[in-house]
Amino acid sequence: MSRSTTIKLPVLNLAEPPKHHIRARGRSNSIVKVEHVGDRVEEVLDRNAYINRNADWVNAKGAWLIHLVLIICGKICLDTIPGMTHNISWTLVNLLYLAISYLMFHWVTGMPFGDNLHSGAYDELTMWEQIDDGAQYTPAKKWLICMPIALFLASTHYTNYNPWLFAINLTALLFVLIPKLPQLHRQRVRFMADETASGMATPTTPSFSSGISTPLVEITQADFTESQLKYTH
Repeated sequence: MSRSTTIKLPVLNLAEPPKHHIRARGRSNSIVKVEHVGDRVEEVLDRNAYINRNADWVNAKGAWLIHLVLIICGKICLDTIPGMTHNISWTLVNLLYLAISYLMFHWVTGMPFGDNLHSGAYDELTMWEQIDDGAQYTPAKKWLICMPIALFLASTHYTNYNPWLFAINLTALLFVLIPKLPQLHRQRVRFMADETASGMATPTTPSFSSGISTPLVEITQADFTESQLKYTH
């Protein structure tokens, strides 16, 4: 007499798909965020391949003298405006020089007028960070630090130490000098930075409950015999 063989298979409910556990990342509540711009190996190699003409001009002949020439020309042009006083003209010269200096050295990143030889290795660096390969207190950088201070002192003197004009000139000077500090080298201040990851959420691997509570279905040898008879007929 043959012994029946029993095969036990778990029941899978195909009508209800497995539930995915959704894990979403929280948003950052910080208003101000400071990020550091690092270096990659390929970027360092691209920078050393060619001369950075976007920032190398500050060490060329006449590059330091051009600052004095532009300041004198700007002062002369402002004095030609009817009704312009010396107090206002000196203040405007100082503010215009500081605004152009901040825009050129600390706001624009990359090489806006350069070629593509460096393959975007300077895209995240400002011109101040590109000068002398990022070295601090070089002769060119000392000159670029002393020039705004000298112009601020001159404008303060020729405005007869007016307290309101002094406050305006000093505030503008600090906006230009603070980014030049070594402590802020390659640091980016982001306002209302969003740290939420791309997409709504990140799904995790679905987990199935295993073990004791899984229902079982018994398949005997008689079921196989009955199926074979159907195929023979």
